[in-house]
Amino acid sequence: MLRRIQISVALVLGGFVLFAALADDLRPAKPATKHMAYTEMLESPDGKATFEMVAVPGGEFLMGSPESETGRREDEGPQVKVQLKPFWIGKHEVSWDEFDLYFRYSNVNLLSDEEKAKLPKKDMKPANPADAVSKPTKPYVDETYGFEREKNPAICMTHHGAHKYCEWLSKKTGKDYRLPTEAEWEYACRAGTTTPYAIPNGDKPEDYAWLKVNSKAEKDGITRFGPHAIGTRKPNAWGIYDMHGNVMEWCIDHYVEDAYERYSKLALKDGFVKSPLFKPTENKWRHTTRGGHYKDDPKELRSAARRKSDLKWMDADPQEPQSIWWLTNYSMVGFRVVRPLEPDELTGMTSKVVKENNEEFVPK
Repeated sequence: MLRRIQISVALVLGGFVLFAALADDLRPAKPATKHMAYTEMLESPDGKATFEMVAVPGGEFLMGSPESETGRREDEGPQVKVQLKPFWIGKHEVSWDEFDLYFRYSNVNLLSDEEKAKLPKKDMKPANPADAVSKPTKPYVDETYGFEREKNPAICMTHHGAHKYCEWLSKKTGKDYRLPTEAEWEYACRAGTTTPYAIPNGDKPEDYAWLKVNSKAEKDGITRFGPHAIGTRKPNAWGIYDMHGNVMEWCIDHYVEDAYERYSKLALKDGFVKSPLFKPTENKWRHTTRGGHYKDDPKELRSAARRKSDLKWMDADPQEPQSIWWLTNYSMVGFRVVRPLEPDELTGMTSKVVKENNEEFVPK
């Protein structure tokens, strides 16, 4: 059974004090001085893992890219003024070290039919609410595709898989963890910047990101592109790593091509849209990823760049029906978690995907 241990209590409380002070300050957020953060520890009989959460102050920003931005696509505009409440965000992408405590421990889906038949009935029943969360099925192939596992981003899982991990993590820790909205992701990525990349003028993208120009690595005599260990490039101004490159990151939103046009119609009298979002449904496709990946050119890593999930991401899965958990042979996708300061409309949300559904859904 996993358990949670809180450490750095004073720092955590300090983070909440910081949030309380900034909750009503809706001016453009400035970089935090010491990157208020806390560490969460998870343990199981099979091992343990920790992850860090960084405080993101509430504020407002201009979401999307200007028409003059090099590499810009139509779905990045028109720019919309957005207000967000404070939240915590993962300092890094979710790593295999964390994901495996959900995926591998006490997962009967990884057993053969014979092994399941030999299990005592008591072992087939969930021991606690977290164990009752459905777990991934056995991958068709090695889920790491030969890339490093320890301290590396968890890859290849679907939006459903990432969403279920957040549900499990919430029940395990008693805190409200979920995927970020597109607005939260871009706001945290920008960290107060308005330039195409959240890096200081004069610096190179490869100093802050794993991308096409620097992500080749050799293993067993073979050189190929691939993901790299989390936190091995420079962080942005708010102390958050790998927002550009390494692996694309799932957002909770359904992808809507003209989302910003729709958001602008929801603006309040002051011209701002509060916490915009297109909620996910029972459809497996299409959802938004952000940040670009290790095989991308720099333009795909821009703070405003969006990408929708695609049926082609499942082309290599020969199973019938195809998995709702794994993106077979699509190693460019990972995710990170956020935690709102206070319960919001997404609190308690679970994935509604229960079977393979290859119909693409576009909210009306």
